[in-house]
Amino acid sequence: MDFAFGADDDAFRGEAREWLAAHRGDAVGRAWERELGSGGWIGIGWDDGGAYGGRRAALTQQVVWAEEYARSRAPARAGHIGENLLAPTLIAYGSEAQKQRYLPAIARGEEFWCQGYSEPGAGSDLAAVRTAAVRDGRTYRVTGQKIWTSLAQDADWCFVLARTEPARAGARRHHGLSFLLVPMDQPGRIDVRPIRQLTGTSEFNEVFFDGAVAEDVVGGEGNGWRVAMGLLALERGVSTLVQQIGFAEELREIVRVAVETADGGGGGGGGGGGSGEGAGDPVLRARLVRLWAELHTMRANALRTLGTSETDPGAPSVAKLLWGGWHRRLGELAVQVRGAAATVGPYDWDEERPYELDPLQRLFLFSRADTIYGGSDEIQRNIIAERVLGLPRESG
Repeated sequence: MDFAFGADDDAFRGEAREWLAAHRGDAVGRAWERELGSGGWIGIGWDDGGAYGGRRAALTQQVVWAEEYARSRAPARAGHIGENLLAPTLIAYGSEAQKQRYLPAIARGEEFWCQGYSEPGAGSDLAAVRTAAVRDGRTYRVTGQKIWTSLAQDADWCFVLARTEPARAGARRHHGLSFLLVPMDQPGRIDVRPIRQLTGTSEFNEVFFDGAVAEDVVGGEGNGWRVAMGLLALERGVSTLVQQIGFAEELREIVRVAVETADGGGGGGGGGGGSGEGAGDPVLRARLVRLWAELHTMRANALRTLGTSETDPGAPSVAKLLWGGWHRRLGELAVQVRGAAATVGPYDWDEERPYELDPLQRLFLFSRADTIYGGSDEIQRNIIAERVLGLPRESG
């Protein structure tokens, strides 16, 4: 697309910057979401004409808000999944009653959502999901397990891809799936178990459903695959640009450490034990320059492909392949520039907090998963091969 900021965008940037400067305080989590909602900053760009609490904004203004939010270092969004994934999906596929019920609460920052897609044995291969939903009068009873469910421990609702029709021999694997909206407050029927990661944190969870009740099906029974694929295309939009601003901050920090190491600073921050590779090392310099150039290329590609998921089905997969590999290489460089210091925790041992990492150590460990979550590299290449290049499906 022909992407350029105009006078209206500059005015919008000023408004966003001023609001963020005035309101960015100590509020986090639900309190911060409610503050965003009361200010009209949730649902920017929803294609709802403001009918459900969203705010009409051009694509350029959505980018402006994303940039200013990231640059202001405002709190991490707890309502991202509801606002940026479920809400546009409901606007596209949901009934009027579903829009009226769920969208205003998201826009006010009052209800949080999580995404029930991946399962053991059905991560990137969503057509293999086995979680079952059996009709029980006007409702469904959902039984099964989801995994890697972000923010499930705090969510009020979960949108769940489940099988409402048993798989039949010879039928396409995604036949009989439905997209259900499941309330999480069902003691004895839903069990959320945090997954402790190498970073010591637990953003992800296992979620077990044992006859959990769901009333709403988005897009109609049996149309879950279409709805789920429509939602996945939304994950690679404006949010990719926000992500890249964070990447740029991480790269700047690595450059700072590399310069400090070259000046004799010993790798900075992580506790003793040997220096890493400084900015005077020609191989390291070349890698830093390459990462910087690739980041700018990714930004140009993200701007070029905004809003083209329907006309360019390969664009989301290309974006995922680009940033997943790039971020892993950045994480590797983050520890390399620190040398032995990167292996030492920055805090003294504490029984209450025995395992702490600094930002660059967390970057290295978390980025190991970048080429797997959100659709593995293998899945992205298959999408490009089949949907863009017209190659036959893989055998077996």
